[in-house]
Amino acid sequence: MWSPIILLLLGGFTLAAALSKYNLDKFACTFMLSKVPQQPIWILLSIMCVSTVVAAFVSNVAAPVLMFSVIQPILNTLPEGSSFAQALVIGIALASNVAGMASPIASPQNVVALQDMNPNPNWLQWFAVSIPVCSCALLLIFIYLLFLFDFRGTTLVPIKSPNEKFTFKHHYVILITIITIFLWCIASFIQDIVGDMGMIAIASMTAFYAPGILSPDDFNNYPWTIVMLAMGGLSLGKAVTNSGLLKTIAELIQIKLADSELFTVLLFFGIIILTTATFVSHTVAALIIVPLIAEIGRSMADPHPNLLVMATAFLCSSAMGLPTSGFPNVTAIGLRDNVGNPYLTVGTFIKVGVPSSLLCYLCVVFVGYLMMKLLNF
Repeated sequence: MWSPIILLLLGGFTLAAALSKYNLDKFACTFMLSKVPQQPIWILLSIMCVSTVVAAFVSNVAAPVLMFSVIQPILNTLPEGSSFAQALVIGIALASNVAGMASPIASPQNVVALQDMNPNPNWLQWFAVSIPVCSCALLLIFIYLLFLFDFRGTTLVPIKSPNEKFTFKHHYVILITIITIFLWCIASFIQDIVGDMGMIAIASMTAFYAPGILSPDDFNNYPWTIVMLAMGGLSLGKAVTNSGLLKTIAELIQIKLADSELFTVLLFFGIIILTTATFVSHTVAALIIVPLIAEIGRSMADPHPNLLVMATAFLCSSAMGLPTSGFPNVTAIGLRDNVGNPYLTVGTFIKVGVPSSLLCYLCVVFVGYLMMKLLNF
């Protein structure tokens, strides 16, 4: 159950805990949003972009909660039933889902995927694929939201730049965070010196806990259910592999896909993955499908298991058609206005989330496939 990938996940939670404890995440979000024109269209685009960046480094589980707290002053001043309020809330949820692709620690499904990728891509390789895919997906979803919601006549309370004073601890957290992310980016080049990405995560955790920057309470407050879910998924993957069940299923599917091109397999399985992840959540879908798609990729005439596994993780994050599809959607559906009415309904998610899922699917199977082929995944 323990592996470098689990340690990478814990390292991500450690960075998120440190940034959150010293309000650096909220400071960064507010600072960036205060620098854009305070008009609905620009605020919506900026908040979606900031949500993506934040989720890439503090996970798309914590990012929506943080972003909803940042925009709360805006939501409080909007009238009941405001379409812009709906657009903001669902925009953050969809952007956080898209951000699940952004980095190896952005979502649990990426952790599951990394376990079946050999060799593991470093962060630079991951960014080379995820940044074009996320950028295309965000832009398309943003344009779609502009068609669905009418912002005319909406007035906003300006987001003010924070004036919090930085202490030594603030600077220390920023320094360790930057060093950790930099080392993760070049992990494949320095593996002979420092070991894998899990070892870098341990060093980061030591740097935060040894001097008392983080406390035992912070460690206890990690989302351990997600850690155990990932551990259980890795154990299941080992079980179906060692028992021969995975190979048997893969051979049966391979017969059906005999002589099929890699792109055809991706198109076919992409729809299955997207549908499954919509109904059973992103992480569970990854736990079910990733070991299978990896075995199919290895058994093809032109084997590209890493490409199919990475695309599967991206497609799991792309599923956002129901309130239960992912953590960001669950957070968004529970948000209520000043009079207790929910900003979003199941119907809103179906109307906005399903087309957005299909737009992400197109970005992954075309833009993502192209980038992964160029990088020889």
